[in-house]
Amino acid sequence: MDKSKRPFLKSKLSFRRRLPPIQSGDQISYRNMSLISRFISEQGKILSRRVNRLTLKQQRLITMAIKQARILSLLPFINNEKQFERAELTDRTTGLRTRMKRVYS
Repeated sequence: MDKSKRPFLKSKLSFRRRLPPIQSGDQISYRNMSLISRFISEQGKILSRRVNRLTLKQQRLITMAIKQARILSLLPFINNEKQFERAELTDRTTGLRTRMKRVYS
């Protein structure tokens, strides 16, 4: 075949295969905090399979381990750092509003 007749064939480029996030020797358990913390977002949410690049079985085990760790208070249910920042911002704005009312009254 001529090159002009096969325009949509991809060239055979080499690509680097990504390493799996869970090695064969890693134990998926609620006690393994270094492993579990890799699969939780900054907000405390469990990341999806697509983001984690896990198999279905591994994702189920990770989810169960995270939930057990949360129940046993090894992990927080949500990350409260964002809530504290919002509370500080609202305090500042309400303080500003009361100051503005005093000035214009």
